[in-house]
Amino acid sequence: MSPQEQSAPPAVWKSLDGIAYGGDYNPEQWPVSTRLEDLELMKEAGVTFLSVGIFSWGLLEPTEGTYDFGWLDEVLDNLATSGIKVALATATAAPPAWLVRKHPEILPVTADGTVLGPGSRRHYSPSSAVYRRYATGITRALAERYKDHPALALWHVDNELGCHVSEFYGDEDAAAFRAWLERRYGNIEALNASWGTAFWSQHYASFEEILPPGAAPSTLNPGQQLDFQRFSSWSLMDYYRTLLEVLRDVTPGVPATTNLMVSSATKSMDYFDWAKDLDVIANDHYLVAADPERQIELAFSADLTRGVAGGHPWILMEHSTSAVNWQPRNQPKMPGEMLRNSLAHVARGADAVMFFQWRQSFAGSEKFHSAMVPHGGRETRIFREVVGLGAALQKLAPVKGSRVESRVAVVFDYEAWWASEIDSKPSVDVRYLDLLRDFHRSLFLRGVSADFVHPSASLAGYALVLVCTLYNVTDAAAANIASAAREGATILVSYFSGIVDEQDHVRLGGYPGAFRDLLGVSVEEFYPLLAGSTAKLSDGGVGRVWSEHVHAAGAEVVSAFTEYPLEGAPALTRRSVGAGAAWYLATFPDRDGIEALVDRLLDESGVAAVAGADQGVELTRRRNADGTSFVFAINHSRTDATVRVAGTELLSGERFTGMVPAGAVAVVAED
Repeated sequence: MSPQEQSAPPAVWKSLDGIAYGGDYNPEQWPVSTRLEDLELMKEAGVTFLSVGIFSWGLLEPTEGTYDFGWLDEVLDNLATSGIKVALATATAAPPAWLVRKHPEILPVTADGTVLGPGSRRHYSPSSAVYRRYATGITRALAERYKDHPALALWHVDNELGCHVSEFYGDEDAAAFRAWLERRYGNIEALNASWGTAFWSQHYASFEEILPPGAAPSTLNPGQQLDFQRFSSWSLMDYYRTLLEVLRDVTPGVPATTNLMVSSATKSMDYFDWAKDLDVIANDHYLVAADPERQIELAFSADLTRGVAGGHPWILMEHSTSAVNWQPRNQPKMPGEMLRNSLAHVARGADAVMFFQWRQSFAGSEKFHSAMVPHGGRETRIFREVVGLGAALQKLAPVKGSRVESRVAVVFDYEAWWASEIDSKPSVDVRYLDLLRDFHRSLFLRGVSADFVHPSASLAGYALVLVCTLYNVTDAAAANIASAAREGATILVSYFSGIVDEQDHVRLGGYPGAFRDLLGVSVEEFYPLLAGSTAKLSDGGVGRVWSEHVHAAGAEVVSAFTEYPLEGAPALTRRSVGAGAAWYLATFPDRDGIEALVDRLLDESGVAAVAGADQGVELTRRRNADGTSFVFAINHSRTDATVRVAGTELLSGERFTGMVPAGAVAVVAED
């Protein structure tokens, strides 16, 4: 079982049997005859769980204070009769036209002062007091009406908070930012010290003088930028909490969540901070069709979602059956790819598989976004695969509640992502995710699972810990990482880690500041590489992006730079620490270098693959508290593959033969 914190599952799972299956359901787009047909098709597909009412405010409250719940009553009653549970939305993700007309001040404002108008969705500021008043009103009306409805299993609060717009610059947003800063710092001089406002005559005499970091003649104060990012994440979460307070008041026994957008593309929200207010983590994930290794990006995002969930099972609330509508070229998924994608999420901790959406729209911006029931209806490849997936998930009921097993931790921090990519850094080529993704890719290809953990989280039980580009870090988090090495873990720390504290103040005395003593190295000066340049290493490897003038101060030099002006300077070091070891990486190795380094780290830490398998097979293990384990083997190749694991294959019900056909999935309950 994962070393991450274990506790009882959230209440939502008590009302659902097995792996939940379904998607967003938008019955308001369809006549009654189609809704009745939906019930038959849902039964055929094996649907058990739906999100309902996400964008229905304009129909539920067509004019201010006038409600029309009749159609929703009928829908929920029919779903309950069919045995389908519902995540009922607060309907607040798109304000109705009458509200915008009456209160245009709710509209979002961008950094350059542009007011974003209606006609789309998410056209409101989370700091707007007026919008919060109306949003809590419709939320309370829904909660009061459906608090005892047998279909209600979960509250779906708003939708994809931070999507499209995640930072807001209107007058109310500026006032909310100032109030947040005053709570954070207590007095203006503490803020001045944190932001270093002695630089460029930026000193503030009062909080009233502060504005959000909008358009400016030159680079903005990095402390101001970092705090505004923190505030922006908090303001969206505070809006969520405002609606949650209403739901807790009316339906204290019904769990609640909102669908996050955890992926390698979503930067603006600190989801580790959000997680404490979500009864179950729910995530939306979409593949980028142009990515030839999109299954690896899916694994990265699913692993990160599980990290946000603290190791608990989570809900895949949205993904697509086939093509989306918002990429430049919306290629459909290949035959079998939807099954592989869905079960890959399950393999990495999801206990629910859901799609946007149930029935493909015939009008609107998303009419060419695929759905469980496509425009062609029942007699289509997509619907046949939807039915097949439903049958497969029913057979995976024993997997529900189990946890992903991993002995590798990848330290992940949204604040480090924000801070490391604020302007005026040594190199624009140092991007927070790049090295993380390369290491994760290498582990994926070896069949080794990894947990994403916050720097402050317990690292007990992990044999290997990767710390990549952790530019800013607190003293406590740095001590936590050092403690893991002393207790026996192998720790790797990369370049541009530990450079500043949480205020973005440089840790003086030599880089890498917070990790200098742990690693037994001192970095005198950065030598970022120019575009297209590389650095040759003494072990025959090649470095990209970064190099630096490192001095070994108690560490063993494993590899060194070989060219002027860094000839002989360490590029990779190792230091024994307590029962473990601490490695330092001073460059970004090429793919071959990453592979060789990962092999060394796995060998030293004693971490092995889930099972032996041919190339192209994704491997993960989930384990129950009673020790029962399930190996997921997903064959992404177009040839049959061998997997060396013994047990019963759940999808077929037969003894596993050791072979996974091309493009297929095996889930083996191990002997």
